[in-house]
Amino acid sequence: MPMRKEVKHPRDANQLGKFIVDVATGEQEATYEVGLVNEFARAGGLKGGRVRSERLSLEQRKEIAKRAAKARWQKIDDWAVINYGLNS
Repeated sequence: MPMRKEVKHPRDANQLGKFIVDVATGEQEATYEVGLVNEFARAGGLKGGRVRSERLSLEQRKEIAKRAAKARWQKIDDWAVINYGLNS
């Protein structure tokens, strides 16, 4: 991915307002620098869940799924208690 020149945003409120209008009307392009760290983090994030699931055993995945389901149902139970006074 090519590096882009970073646009410095003005600190003055009036200049910032003009900058926003210029970007909105297309008179100036709002580009940001994409660093190597950001690209590395994105690449790791894209493959992270898949790789983690491949490394976990079947029992570990089952335990994680059970905890997740319990947390989801707990939220529903808490919501019912708060809104309707229902206890499960």
